[in-house]
Amino acid sequence: MSSSPGAVPLPRRFHDEPLIVILRHVRAVLAGARRVCIEVPDPDLGPGCYSGEQVGPEGGLMHRPLRSWCDLAEGLSCRLLTPRGVDATHVSLTFEALGGEASWHAGGASASEAAPVEERYGADSAFARVRKLEDAGFLLPWLEALGRVSLPEGARVLDLGVNRGDELAAFAWLDPAPDVTFVGVDHSASALAEARARFPDARHRFIAADLNALPEALGRFHLVISVGTLQSPGVDDHALLRRLVQEHLEPQATLVLGFPNSRFRDGEVVYGARVRNLREPDLSLLVKDLSFYRRYLHQHGFRTFLGGKYDLLLTAVRGGAAQSSD
Repeated sequence: MSSSPGAVPLPRRFHDEPLIVILRHVRAVLAGARRVCIEVPDPDLGPGCYSGEQVGPEGGLMHRPLRSWCDLAEGLSCRLLTPRGVDATHVSLTFEALGGEASWHAGGASASEAAPVEERYGADSAFARVRKLEDAGFLLPWLEALGRVSLPEGARVLDLGVNRGDELAAFAWLDPAPDVTFVGVDHSASALAEARARFPDARHRFIAADLNALPEALGRFHLVISVGTLQSPGVDDHALLRRLVQEHLEPQATLVLGFPNSRFRDGEVVYGARVRNLREPDLSLLVKDLSFYRRYLHQHGFRTFLGGKYDLLLTAVRGGAAQSSD
């Protein structure tokens, strides 16, 4: 009797087979089904063991940590459902193929044609569902980057592409929280309305403006942050960087710039930048951008640090020591 198109094939049980065998099996099943289930040695049998070491009764099972299975799912453009125990030695893993990329990515699903370009990331957009700092892959690197920043009392902070102010909220989580004032710039009126409602105090000011034409009256800042904005379509990021360094930074200043190294698919974040017309991640343009930024900033007296995961965070410090992240 043939199975229905939506049925999940019966799980195959693995013991000490190489990962390449498992990979080929999962790929083969996914070629004709949206889900595949396998039974593998319980990762909890091998605390402290490396992938490939023998564990279990008489050493007859091959260990792989749960992180390895998460990486496999991500590499196959799948979500990994919560593992279920099968018996004393095995757990059941289900890989489910992800849907298409989010509409705001190049090459993603069609976005609404009714929304003006300024509202592509506005309060009513699909992007508004994303809460990046609720994902450890974004939160931990962001806190580490902010921990490198040493700000004087009363410092001014500029956030370019502030949207609703998620990155600004993280300043209150630092210990101690810095005594600073914030200026946020974005071209989405609806996102700025959310930011103003979220930060109604006098320490926060939000301005609607095109990043290619920043208001001359902005003044100078001790810290400029911008995450995932400088590479947006229509932004002349090289000209903007030069203008920031020449016109809007104090002599002792810091930049924290985020370069997207991920995509969103079907509610999941997937590692790796991707360019138009390519299915697989391609980091060449990202590396090229980072090389330009680091070279230009070094020429203007900055020291740079690079970290992050889903967003690569370039921290540039001039005229003062960065705080240790230890």
